Amino acid sequence: MKPNFLLEQELINSGNNIIAGTDEVGRGSWAGPVTAAAVILDPKKIPIGLNDSKKLPKSIREKLSKEIMSCALKYSIIHIDVQKIDTLNILQASMLAMHEAVEALEINPNHVLVDGNRIPKQLKCPATAIVKGDSLSLSIAAASIIAKVARDQLMVDLAQHYPQYAWETNVGYGTKAHIAGLSKYGITPHHRVSFKPIHNML
Repeated sequence: MKPNFLLEQELINSGNNIIAGTDEVGRGSWAGPVTAAAVILDPKKIPIGLNDSKKLPKSIREKLSKEIMSCALKYSIIHIDVQKIDTLNILQASMLAMHEAVEALEINPNHVLVDGNRIPKQLKCPATAIVKGDSLSLSIAAASIIAKVARDQLMVDLAQHYPQYAWETNVGYGTKAHIAGLSKYGITPHHRVSFKPIHNML
């Protein structure tokens, strides 16, 4: 199954001219921010090959991310830091990230398509939650791609300062190399202390 523009077109046909898709990445990571993006695609300039970011090779993701940012009507990327994740909890931080991404678009959408089964409460316009939306909606898929590329790059940058945890390859997830780094060197300010594996180390 590959995403399409049918949901967006149905909304456009009913008078909702500006449709945004939003998605978040990094929810299960042990370190680093949770990142969300929002995208308003130009129906006449949709890059070919958009899909759920998890289903795309890194090189294709990075190529598509550049294409999306060059031809979308508007896009935004928001990082919610570890301190806020630990204060709010990861679900609420993810909702906040998507809300802030939509707010940062500079254009008010008529409707927002949200990946998952929940809608951020603070959204100022109608929205539809779509389970596995990044596999169904091109707008959500586009958001998933630029969010993933942006967050991965941020974790690669952090890895230069904290090389012991292999973030350049695991982007903060709980791999063997990450666990080995934690066992030997302990936690960093970028670890989510509210997450059970990290909390148990304290």
